[in-house]
Amino acid sequence: MNIGIKLNDMSYRYDVFQIVNLFHTFDQIDFVQEDYKYFIDIENAYMKIGSEHNIKTYEFNSKLSLKDQIKKYIYDFLSTIYGVKLPWGTLIGIRPSKIALSLIDKDYSEKDIIEYFDEHYSASADKARLCINVAKYEKNFVNHQSNNISIYIGMPFCPTRCLYCSFASNPIGPNKKLVEPYLNALKYEIEEMKEFIQRENIQIESIYFGGGTPTAIDDNQFEDLMEYIYDRFLRNSNIKEFTVECGRPDSISLNKLKSMKKYGVDRISINPQTMNNDTLKSIGRNHSLEDIIDKFSLARFMGFDNINMDIIVGLPGENILNINKTCEEIFKLAPDSLTVHGMSIKRASRLYEDLCLQKKYTIASQKELNEMYECTKALADSLNMLPYYMYRQKNMVGNMENVGYAIKGKEGIYNIQMIEERQSIIALGADAVSKIVFLDENRIERFPNLKDLREYINRIEEMVEKKKSFLRALY
Repeated sequence: MNIGIKLNDMSYRYDVFQIVNLFHTFDQIDFVQEDYKYFIDIENAYMKIGSEHNIKTYEFNSKLSLKDQIKKYIYDFLSTIYGVKLPWGTLIGIRPSKIALSLIDKDYSEKDIIEYFDEHYSASADKARLCINVAKYEKNFVNHQSNNISIYIGMPFCPTRCLYCSFASNPIGPNKKLVEPYLNALKYEIEEMKEFIQRENIQIESIYFGGGTPTAIDDNQFEDLMEYIYDRFLRNSNIKEFTVECGRPDSISLNKLKSMKKYGVDRISINPQTMNNDTLKSIGRNHSLEDIIDKFSLARFMGFDNINMDIIVGLPGENILNINKTCEEIFKLAPDSLTVHGMSIKRASRLYEDLCLQKKYTIASQKELNEMYECTKALADSLNMLPYYMYRQKNMVGNMENVGYAIKGKEGIYNIQMIEERQSIIALGADAVSKIVFLDENRIERFPNLKDLREYINRIEEMVEKKKSFLRALY
């Protein structure tokens, strides 16, 4: 469907688009002069919003900024005509817990913070409480030392490409010839960054090896790379956390688990996304529920006592019964942490084309999505987990959020530092983005690595030199 908006003040175009998009996520939204679905007139004291059968006039008299009032008025209008209340209201930002944390630092009470979220964003009390709980948890972990950093290492290969994926991940089958050249380039970057970190006397707090799927490469390649990482960053160090996102169960082997144990990995993630075989097949995963159970049990047998599992709410075709099944199976396995993602429809994914253009799939209603989220919250409660980090993405079905739950003492330190953006992260690998945080200035500088796999391999020396120049200018 094409949604036309007639707007008399285009300086608010971005803000208007963001709110209308909450109600028309899968529609084409254009600003037009004729054949419009909505008209929005913004004057000095009033704002008029209208559609075919509805016109509403609002008066600007709030203590909120004009921009916030406009967003709230559009949200109120669309919420009324569609009969839908979105849990986050007008809040678009991806790190809402940062708002709560800043208010806690200003000595706001919980009641005041809940009122703030309602007044500024029309966000529900439940979501405000979630932000408060996460912020209180994070307060004990958020970095305060400018010399502390984390390391991110990216593996841009996967066994297959999932239907919803928009990341820099390449199916390893047709790209096998690129694996060794990529690993050589990655090792070069690791070595160069190791020397920089040692020279500047920087303290590494955590390492996160993600992707893609780090375990997509073969056992020997994985063993070799793990040893290389260990020798450069972990040997004789006091790093608090080394996480490997094993991800896909069909990529995990006994030898890879042995390699991780041998080289200091103390936290792993095994990510089923769903425990329903039909859905696993439809989203492009070559593993089954039984494979998930087998590989999780094998990891426990090998002595891993900090295992995370990821699931996705709102996968195409899934409903409350599917989520109940997923929660029941995960409860039996009893992981140490659980990350609940809301389905995000990225334009670079096959799902966007299949869902939005070809109408192949259906997504659960807002009411059912709310119920599905409640199931995951109940699962976390039953496993004695608390929410410890949270973030949001654009184009999430149901306007929801991603939440990390953990048993106390099993939190992902890297996750907290990455989301709160209070610690510098030096990121290695194709499409990895380094972020240097200036705590005193509340400022962040970014350096993105080359995204294209072949470009990263062919231009690794040039890119690393530019990266070192970037870092030298900041440290």
